[in-house]
Amino acid sequence: MSALNLIGKKLGMTRVFGEDGTVIPVTVIQAGPCPVIQVKTAETDGYTALQIGADPLPAHRVTKPQQGHQAKAGKGCFRKLQEVRVEDAAEYEPGQELSVDMFTIGERIDVTGKSKGRGFAGAMKRWNFGGSPSTHGHEKVHRSTGAVGQCAAPSRIFKGKKMPGHMGAQRVSVRNAEVVDIRPEDNLILLRGQVPGPKNGVITLRKKS
Repeated sequence: MSALNLIGKKLGMTRVFGEDGTVIPVTVIQAGPCPVIQVKTAETDGYTALQIGADPLPAHRVTKPQQGHQAKAGKGCFRKLQEVRVEDAAEYEPGQELSVDMFTIGERIDVTGKSKGRGFAGAMKRWNFGGSPSTHGHEKVHRSTGAVGQCAAPSRIFKGKKMPGHMGAQRVSVRNAEVVDIRPEDNLILLRGQVPGPKNGVITLRKKS
């Protein structure tokens, strides 16, 4: 099967027990079923891909052009649309649903999400700086960045210097996450360890070809 994506929602973390009694921390993700909204082919679009949908919502909540576009699949309207590149689009058709059945227990997959936003953060929180000493003449500078550049030459701060600024709220991917358990009746998939994003955050599960 070609590499496919599945869109899900992060429900949170818990733990399960392995066959030998070991404790396994897992992240619970509710994924799918994601219907195929559009099939793109090399003849009509210049490349082969699938457009899948997730998070259904009433038709009046989307624009009229989107209503007409998504109605062709006959599965209703969805809040989230995502394009997935595939090698052979002829294997799929509009309205076909992708679910957690595409994965197997023990499989390694890639997980992508949007990390938690931390707002404006200082250098100690953002870059794990050690900070200034607490005594010996240091006053009100304990969490400051410290020296950031030079004096006469080159008289500027180099690009890429680690400084305070916006932290988090970025696209983050975790590779080779292990599938611990799959519960198709509830559209749930359990992954070992943590994945990016807050609770109810949108998560993309990518099956490797």
